[in-house]
Amino acid sequence: MSGHHTRLHWCNQKHCFLMASNDEIKSWLFDSGSLTARLINYCDGKFSVKVLSVKRATPTPDEIKALNLKTRSQAIIRQVLLLCDGQPVVYARTVIPVSSMRGALRGIILLGNKSLGAVLFADKKMRRKPVEVTSVNASHACYAWTGYSGKESIWGRRSVFILKNQELLVSEFFLPDLLK
Repeated sequence: MSGHHTRLHWCNQKHCFLMASNDEIKSWLFDSGSLTARLINYCDGKFSVKVLSVKRATPTPDEIKALNLKTRSQAIIRQVLLLCDGQPVVYARTVIPVSSMRGALRGIILLGNKSLGAVLFADKKMRRKPVEVTSVNASHACYAWTGYSGKESIWGRRSVFILKNQELLVSEFFLPDLLK
């Protein structure tokens, strides 16, 4: 899905910190460490990854802008749910430009049910650009991607990671069940 219906308003941490009124969601949104490691701890080790899809597609306009791609560029888009004791708690979407699929990053599409975070944070040379934050309400087209059937707004964050001199965009949406 692409086009104006998928545009989200992303803002940097400084501007969005006050928008998120709940201290617990702020701790998830602005944590600079590995989300995978934090979820493993939070879930008492009952953490798993469910792959929803891995396919070549055109990223949304927001994703194209974040990665400085040309309009209609192609990318590998990986969508997963991160589960805690079998329950979805995070929807994650990774956009890897086709041009980044050479060399070390081409193995990312073969992760299967393994966590991308474990790969990213295992590389000591990995760099992360500043986190951007958004909130998605139930009427927004992107809300359906999460698979969440409630009506509460969903907070999300995204970062461009640089691994082996190649960029990829990781967006994570924290489902309300995580915060209950």
